[in-house]
Amino acid sequence: MNELNARLLDFIRRSPTALHVSANAAAELAAAGYTELDECADWQLCPGGRYFVRRNSSALIAFALPADCTRTHFQIFAAHTDSPALRVKTAWKLEDKLYLRLNAETYGGGLWGTWSDRPLSVAGRVGVRTENGVRMQLVNIDRDLLMLPSVPIHFNREANNGVKIDPQADLCPVLTMDTSLTLEQLLAEEIGCAAEDILSHELMVYCRSQGFCWGAREEFLSCPRLDDAACCFAGLAALLESGDKGRSIRMLACMDNEECGSTTRQGAVGTFLIDTLERIGEALGWSRSRLLAAQAGSYMLSADNAHAVHPAHGELYDAANRTAMNGGVVLKHAVAYSTSGESDGILRALCKKHGLPLQDFANRSNIRGGSTLANIATTHLNIRMADIGLPQLAMHASFETMGAKDLSDMVELARHYFGETLTVAAEGDYRWEA
Repeated sequence: MNELNARLLDFIRRSPTALHVSANAAAELAAAGYTELDECADWQLCPGGRYFVRRNSSALIAFALPADCTRTHFQIFAAHTDSPALRVKTAWKLEDKLYLRLNAETYGGGLWGTWSDRPLSVAGRVGVRTENGVRMQLVNIDRDLLMLPSVPIHFNREANNGVKIDPQADLCPVLTMDTSLTLEQLLAEEIGCAAEDILSHELMVYCRSQGFCWGAREEFLSCPRLDDAACCFAGLAALLESGDKGRSIRMLACMDNEECGSTTRQGAVGTFLIDTLERIGEALGWSRSRLLAAQAGSYMLSADNAHAVHPAHGELYDAANRTAMNGGVVLKHAVAYSTSGESDGILRALCKKHGLPLQDFANRSNIRGGSTLANIATTHLNIRMADIGLPQLAMHASFETMGAKDLSDMVELARHYFGETLTVAAEGDYRWEA
């Protein structure tokens, strides 16, 4: 367990939801001297300044301006703050004579069978009544609160041959046997208000199992929500360590709702990223033409975890495009990804220059992979993009595994990415300059 991995596990422990990922990243940025901007106010930006802005409290974009902003462009490291989870419904109570359960629905494409028989709790935010309105407040009931008990083998002799999960019956966790208790009471106790002052809630059920390193050589790291909190953490660490290097606008974009299609105002389909680029250009006095030119010379790494080959089911992977944990950052190739021959070559040139390992992944031709935020963002941004990720096992399980060396590889790549400037000498001619 090195210091970087310990920081990651602590970050994830403190970040049970996308809202907490954004809040914890914001706290680290503020402590490092970044100024928070308000989307409801005019922006005053200074060359050399460092800033961040949040939308919906669950997505965050941070950027560092170079000293000379006249002919600069954007170098973006993007990831997403959300992970598959169970979302608590507004009408939350499921009650019978013995148990009080939370009425929940699936969020994202989770491996839901892995959520059973693990300690769970709820986190998110609540709307608290004020004298003249409502105040949104983060909440995390940081104790073992819930459980999804499995049906015993005695009552389902075919369970080991596969269990069909009914989300309404099987994914609504047990809260208590005290049927007089209310969720509002628990939330009020946690944040210190009256239960009747809670007007609304936006809550996720999350896995409380603690992360750790394991294996004969401690070569593996397992934790909840590695996809994609690990990439958010890596991009944040690299941005904070990049100092004043490079002549580009160094940007970290942590978007929300990737796991359910990105179709929100804080997701990649929304306008958060393009609005931020346009407001930066306007604050710097750029013309519309100058902003479009800056976009055309820009580059984005979309960091979202990738599949390491499974130890027991290698037949599910393309024979020539298998990736291994502890083998380096993965460059992802598929029709559904944003990686092109152009963006591939640009990234590979940077990695070759600094001796960084890079693995290639492609799905079997008869298996369709998932999408990423980049292939959505590229529909309305003229920016070259490549999809990368950390190789992992058990993607979308309640508890995932990656290589213990992988995080440092991703941070190292992102550090060099922020530390060098991509120059478009001409269409088809690209250079990395320190």
